[in-house]
Amino acid sequence: MEQKTGKQAGSAFDLTTLKRLYAFVKPYKRVFYFIIFLTVASAILAALRPFLVQYTVDNHIMVGDLEGLTKMFIGLGMLLVVHTGVEYLHTYFAGWLGQHIVRDIRVLLYRHILKLRLKFYDRTPIGTLVTRNVSDVEQLSDVFSEGLAAMSGDILQLVFILGYMLYIDWKLTLVSLATFPFLFISTYIFKEKVKVSFQEVRTAVANLNAFVQEHITGMNIVQIFNNEAREEKKFQKINQEHTRAQIRSVMYYSIYFPVAEVIGATGTGLLVWYGARGVINEEVTLGTLIAFIMYIAMFFRPIRQIADRFNTLQLGVVSTERIVRLLDSKELISDTGTYAPATIRGDVSFKNVWFAYNNEEYVLRDISFEVNAGQTVAFVGATGAGKTSIINLLSRFYEINKGTINVDGVDLKEYDLDVLRRHIGVVLQDVFLFSGSIADNISLGNPHITREQIWEAAEMVGARKFIERLPEGLDYKVMERGATLSVGQRQLISFVRAMVYNPRIIILDEATSSVDSETEELIRYAIDQLMQGRTSIVIAHRLSTIQKADKIIVLDKGEIKEVGNHEELLQQQGYYAQLYQMQYKDVLS
Repeated sequence: MEQKTGKQAGSAFDLTTLKRLYAFVKPYKRVFYFIIFLTVASAILAALRPFLVQYTVDNHIMVGDLEGLTKMFIGLGMLLVVHTGVEYLHTYFAGWLGQHIVRDIRVLLYRHILKLRLKFYDRTPIGTLVTRNVSDVEQLSDVFSEGLAAMSGDILQLVFILGYMLYIDWKLTLVSLATFPFLFISTYIFKEKVKVSFQEVRTAVANLNAFVQEHITGMNIVQIFNNEAREEKKFQKINQEHTRAQIRSVMYYSIYFPVAEVIGATGTGLLVWYGARGVINEEVTLGTLIAFIMYIAMFFRPIRQIADRFNTLQLGVVSTERIVRLLDSKELISDTGTYAPATIRGDVSFKNVWFAYNNEEYVLRDISFEVNAGQTVAFVGATGAGKTSIINLLSRFYEINKGTINVDGVDLKEYDLDVLRRHIGVVLQDVFLFSGSIADNISLGNPHITREQIWEAAEMVGARKFIERLPEGLDYKVMERGATLSVGQRQLISFVRAMVYNPRIIILDEATSSVDSETEELIRYAIDQLMQGRTSIVIAHRLSTIQKADKIIVLDKGEIKEVGNHEELLQQQGYYAQLYQMQYKDVLS
């Protein structure tokens, strides 16, 4: 889950992060420069309007020049039309740029996530990654539409307004800005307070995402153990933290904006008082006073907005830091191999392989074995013995610490990763199905796999009849994780999925203990069909399913204890014989 760190509160003007952010802008630099031009134009046009009003009042209204007044009125109208057009283009293109950058970053980030090692996912909550890919990326859109461009426009407008005011009357300018230090101080305090509260909100959102995702995924466990009430209390606590953070930010807004309004109104009052005296004493023209009243309103409005936009920019920088940190993650699957054979025989060998998920806590210790093409090898052992780790290493889901793994005498690292995995079919005990049709779950969107090939594979593993009985056959919509299908049906679909890719090496996490006898027979038939003519590596849960294996390897605490076929291992009267006697004690007695 997200942690509150000092780094998260980073500066909105962190040049390193802003440079990384600008890298995403480069493909659209023409649009970016056009937005800058529109920003400058808008600031000039906004500051020009009161100046023209002053000129109109002093040089046409006060002298009764109706013709000149009409011309200035038309000129001011045209100025408003042009300014409106500039504002429209600025708003549209700033939003357009933000959305295109968000699209590019989200695609880039998701592509990067796809390449990360499983080790990364072992310790990273899925909800946190969802936050990175959705909320944090979306925050960057606000940086361009409401943050960077808008704040730059506000600052430029302030500069031009101040320039015009000093040019017209520097004394009135000083009076007008007498309350500015108070506004500046209150704005700074507001900015700092809101920055902290926004960070708390972002952390709370990430925690909510992680909690909700994890517990919805594991809802069956929650309900099986009647844990709904306790989980609801946990959620209420996390949600309450989110509410408190949001209320704190709302409180700061509710204090700041009235205070800023009062300060602005006080400045306007001082200006009217001092300026009216000047008009009465004929030291200040009426046009100048009216222009300054317009200027002071225009001056204080962007200052109030800058604080909010500064926080938007700052949150964007924080989001950028998080995204960049994920993009800079070095935990990528190494895919530097170039060996890409059209087909393989299926010889597999492990030579002195050591492997640890964390540091030096080895789960496999000096593992060595060989499987010839077309042979079947089964792994037996207690939970945690290292059986699953072996199949994960063969598919290069994790990297070994020491030793070598060869396929057809070639080191796994020499293979093109895509080609290697294309030749290896994996059927796991816990079958994962995506939302979509049966056909989509079998082909996984591969356009080269036809429906005829799917039906042929289904026929080969004995799953065709079950699929045909579904309401829409291959087009039957599977709910998330295959919730509308039984365990056995999901396993049969995974067998079809493996068969349709026609791998030379098949890995089976064999599991039939949780299905009925009819489905178990179908699954056994499917397993026999999958293994026929292929190198097969099986994790055995029932010893009855592996008695015909060419080789059985007994694992204990990451080490190989026994190797042989079923009869040989029984004769050794070791670990395997004991396990066999335990499973069949009723039959043997």
